[in-house]
Amino acid sequence: MTDAALRPLDRAGRLVPGLALAAAIAVVATVVGRFVPVVGAPVVGVVLGAVLGTVRRPAAVLRPGITTASKTVLQVAVVLLGAQLSLAQVATVGASSLPVMLGTLVICLVAAWGIGRALGVVGDLRTLIGVGTGICGASAIAAVTPVIGAASVEVAYAVSTIFLFNVAAVVVFPFVGHALGMSQEAFGLFAGTAVNDTSSVVAAASSYGAAAAHTAVVVKLVRTLMIIPVVLGLAWLVARRQEVLDARAAAAADGGSDVTPAAARPWTVGRVARLVPWFLVGFLVLAAVNSTGVLPGPVHPAVAAAAAFLITVALSAIGLSTDLAGFRRAGVRPLVLGGALWVVVSLSSLGLQALTGAL
Repeated sequence: MTDAALRPLDRAGRLVPGLALAAAIAVVATVVGRFVPVVGAPVVGVVLGAVLGTVRRPAAVLRPGITTASKTVLQVAVVLLGAQLSLAQVATVGASSLPVMLGTLVICLVAAWGIGRALGVVGDLRTLIGVGTGICGASAIAAVTPVIGAASVEVAYAVSTIFLFNVAAVVVFPFVGHALGMSQEAFGLFAGTAVNDTSSVVAAASSYGAAAAHTAVVVKLVRTLMIIPVVLGLAWLVARRQEVLDARAAAAADGGSDVTPAAARPWTVGRVARLVPWFLVGFLVLAAVNSTGVLPGPVHPAVAAAAAFLITVALSAIGLSTDLAGFRRAGVRPLVLGGALWVVVSLSSLGLQALTGAL
């Protein structure tokens, strides 16, 4: 075999040690997650990875595979999430639930920007906490991370913060539902819009009733579709910001005056299309295929399990590459932001249900 033919094999071989380590941690995390479903395997994976990475920093031979697991594997997992959705499910949740879902998302993102700035939480971290709280926890963070280029410590902090308030929701929400005399469908909509991780949604809603659990899961799956416009919007903002910085740098190099965003090149359909991440296209394709009903029933749990495991692998790798000193530097403010957003989303969900007559 020629040297040119061996190069791809060599590159692949360099990925094996790090990928194997991340996968091994993910296996342990998955087992633990089955015993403690409220916590979930992704959170266990990121914690185990962070602990191992702190005890002993990963050797150089492990880093290529760890990097691939935290990026490429994460993107593949997002693609597989599409197979859990049918685009027709948007209609099944009913016209009354869409205003609540969209309203809570908009309120959450605006609150993340405003409260995050007031607290001094850095841009990428407040984006991750906002998107994770407003959409679907770790899955949304997985989709947004490669678009904005968030650091590993920011991803780990965001996942851990959202997990903490998911657990709080599982404990608190059923009491709130009974105190307000909510119907099964109303509580399902409440849990589906104000709890993030799927296992936590199921745990909270199931304790209220089977009908509430069914409604909550459907609402939660439809919420996942909000990843699409959010990722596209963030991709546009990131590209726009970089374009303006490049234009200013070029103007400074030429001795000219500073340029404004209006001086940037006009946006065309082709330029917008290039912003669409490949994994988002894959997500949509799988969702469309699933909508046709051609995927046999047994495929769905298998793909869902594969997506969950790959997200756990990726978060285990992120944990391995996380500098825990970054948590100490970040301080308590991101945690305060997560708590504030949890309260904002919970209250806005209840308020919007009352306004639309769903409560």
